[in-house]
Amino acid sequence: MECHECGLAHDVPPLQDGARARCARCDNSLHQLREVSLDHAFAYSCAGAICFLMANMLPFISLEISGRAQVASLITGVRALYDEGFWELAIVVAVTMLAAPSLQILCRLLVLGGLRLRRPPRWLPVLYRFSTKISRWAMVEVYMLGVFVAYVKLIDLASVDVGYGVFAVGALMLTTVLTGSMLDDETVWRAFESKGVVPRHVAVDRARPTCRCETCGLVSNLDENGKGHCPRCLAHLHHRKPASLSRTWALVTTAAILYIPANLFPVMTVVSLGHGEPDTILSGVVALADAGMWPLALLVLFASILVPVLKLVGLVVLLITTQSASTWRLHERTVLYRIIEFVGRWSMIDIFMISILVALVQLGEIATIQPGIGAIAFASVVIITMIASESFDPRLMWDALDRHSGKRGR
Repeated sequence: MECHECGLAHDVPPLQDGARARCARCDNSLHQLREVSLDHAFAYSCAGAICFLMANMLPFISLEISGRAQVASLITGVRALYDEGFWELAIVVAVTMLAAPSLQILCRLLVLGGLRLRRPPRWLPVLYRFSTKISRWAMVEVYMLGVFVAYVKLIDLASVDVGYGVFAVGALMLTTVLTGSMLDDETVWRAFESKGVVPRHVAVDRARPTCRCETCGLVSNLDENGKGHCPRCLAHLHHRKPASLSRTWALVTTAAILYIPANLFPVMTVVSLGHGEPDTILSGVVALADAGMWPLALLVLFASILVPVLKLVGLVVLLITTQSASTWRLHERTVLYRIIEFVGRWSMIDIFMISILVALVQLGEIATIQPGIGAIAFASVVIITMIASESFDPRLMWDALDRHSGKRGR
């Protein structure tokens, strides 16, 4: 088994129930065995499917002001953004809150349910590969924070009622987190092996070049041209992610350029009684602070302003030190990479909040909230930085240490 963060190969013996294997070099988690994990994950996935249906069928949030009422559901935010001409934001919200979560739940149900069969279908590994790729774009937990921010912004302006749909989304968030905590990739792939769905006990010749599969984690040999396919999941094999540094540099540069209009242009405009005032991200933070909502103001400041900056600066630090083959603080740089990977999605709070406010506050001359061009730039920054962190290969950092010591990481 090879660590996907530093590239060090390990001979991991069969684990006891509840035991975890960690990388001896960077302390990354390699594999955790829990004998009941797949059963629990299947139960949580079933509960998540029920919660997702309830969230789409039950009333979500309603608002009443000056005798006018407006009701919003999960889909109305997408529709409102599209009607306002912001189809780009509508697609982002639809993918991250509707399409990705529903596909993730469906794939997990089919995979985990199929593994319970005596003879599972041969296409289950392909479906699991797809579910792992789409899971990073399912942002139910971030959407819930966006709901909370939108609610706090509205309670002083109008009468706001929280429907059962919000509680269903909250339950969906919990089931999604619990399912993810139960699913260990290596456990799933070994379950495929035990059911005869994929080959097992693939022999590895240590004298030939080896490579870790980016999809299933299996270590196998490359051919004489340094290429090949994983014998377990059939994915293309690469010793390192192709053109990792150049692609990451291009994405980081693009995100840095877009960060300027994302903060200069308004993300939304509140029109009340014929008068409108545009709001940038920073002015929204200031408005929350002026209203005495300091915890919420700090949350939005951190998620929407500081996190994108820290991600960009952090990626630049990783790129420069990796290109210069520096062995400086490798463990700390690896931890920095993990943080960048984790916090990437949380900057979407503002985008989800805008989708909720635009759907709710459409009361004609009384009050209307319109999205702004800055929201498109900001959503682009979040998405591009997420792709950038995924394109960066942290093993390149540790390759410098291997070259310095005159050996490959084994």
